[in-house]
Amino acid sequence: MLSTSILTVVLAAHAADTTKPHMHQGSIPAYQGPPPMVALTPAELARLAAGGVVKRQVQYADGGRGVAVQDIHASPGVVWDRILDFPAYPRMVDNVRECEVYARSDNEIEVRFVIGALMMDIEYYIAHQVHIDEGWLTWTLDYSRASDLDDSVGFWRVEPVADRPGYTRLFYSVEVKPLGWVPGPIEDYISDAGLTKATAWVKRESEAAVR
Repeated sequence: MLSTSILTVVLAAHAADTTKPHMHQGSIPAYQGPPPMVALTPAELARLAAGGVVKRQVQYADGGRGVAVQDIHASPGVVWDRILDFPAYPRMVDNVRECEVYARSDNEIEVRFVIGALMMDIEYYIAHQVHIDEGWLTWTLDYSRASDLDDSVGFWRVEPVADRPGYTRLFYSVEVKPLGWVPGPIEDYISDAGLTKATAWVKRESEAAVR
């Protein structure tokens, strides 16, 4: 584990900067078009109906990624409102200190995030491809700006539950490469360990909005 002083030097060498491009144009394979569909077993569907979370590995051309699935007692529109309410992320999502939209164009939303724990902040820039009419959103880093992460790729998929009127099925996946060591709470947020936490906050906020 790196000491705080050494970590500061490591991050300083790759400090977030809006005036410089990122160090590369993608080290994690990005989604080209919609994210993959996730086929669920009868046992997994029963777990979702009982209020549980399902975690799966989904294969793609260059490997596999973790996906969390959860049913939410709210409409897809309400769920999308929570996911896309980026200015409210510091209130809704643990370890998010700042979140602001800095550009919009057609189906793209570009967002600056600052996450932090233990006196350490990580700043990064995400380019979201949003297709609400098709029920999905994918993202990569905005490679035109230097981020404190090496890379980040992920997706949300939102769809009504056919046999449960009033419910939405939420799918979430993320793959992140940090730069060096990060504190445990941040590592959880940006890794597979944060999959269920991500669907949990969307469920909490969405269901609270319709009470």
